Amino acid sequence: MARIEIIDVCKTIKRNTVIDGINLTLESGKIFGLKGINGSGKTMLMRLITGLIRPTKGRIRIDGKELWKDISFPESVGLLLENPAFLDSCSGTENLRILAAIKANIDNARIDETIRLVGLSVGDKKKYKKYSLGMKQRLGIAAAVMESPDIVILDEPTNSLDSDGVEMVKQVVRAEKQRGALVILACHDFEILQELADEIYTMESGRITNAAIEERGIS
Repeated sequence: MARIEIIDVCKTIKRNTVIDGINLTLESGKIFGLKGINGSGKTMLMRLITGLIRPTKGRIRIDGKELWKDISFPESVGLLLENPAFLDSCSGTENLRILAAIKANIDNARIDETIRLVGLSVGDKKKYKKYSLGMKQRLGIAAAVMESPDIVILDEPTNSLDSDGVEMVKQVVRAEKQRGALVILACHDFEILQELADEIYTMESGRITNAAIEERGIS
C-alpha cells in the first residue's frame, strides 16, 4: 500500500543540524519504532516524512513521488504529532466530522465507530476545551486512524493515558498493521516498542545510531 524512501536527508535549523544523513526505506504492513531521548530527532523526522517541514538536503519519496517536488504531502497519511489540537468550542464528534469533511471519504458511522474504538463516548456533547488530557489524546488517535490511511504516524501516543488507554493504543496499532498500513511509532516506553514494532531504529543527535536494526522477528 505504501513505501517511504528517505535518502540522505538532513535538516538544519539556525545552523543547528537536527537531522543528519538519514537513509531509510519503510514499507506497508510493518510497525517501525523510533527510540531516543527528547531532542534526538524523532519528531523532526516525522515532520519531514509528512511534508510539514522541508529537508535542507536529501529527498523523501512516498510511493515513488518526491515530497516538495511531485507532491506537497503524502496522499494518504494520518498523524498524531506532539500534543493534539482541536477546536475548543466543538465536541469531539464535531471536531472529527469537521476534519472528515475535508476529504469526504468516510461517513458519520465510521467516525462514531472510531470514537468508540479509542474509548470515548459518541453521545458526549462536552466541548473539547473541557476534555481531560487523556481524552484529548484519545481524540488525537481517533483523528489519525479514522480514514484508514496508508501511512499512520504516532508520536508518543500513550502520553497522558492510563493503563486502559495504553492497551487501547496497542490494539489500535496492531489493527492498523493488520489492515496493511505502514505504521511509524515513537514511544519513550521501550517495552511498548519491543512489544509492537517489527523494526526499531535508535536515534541520537539526529542520526540513526544503531548499525543493525533491532528486529523482533515476529509478525
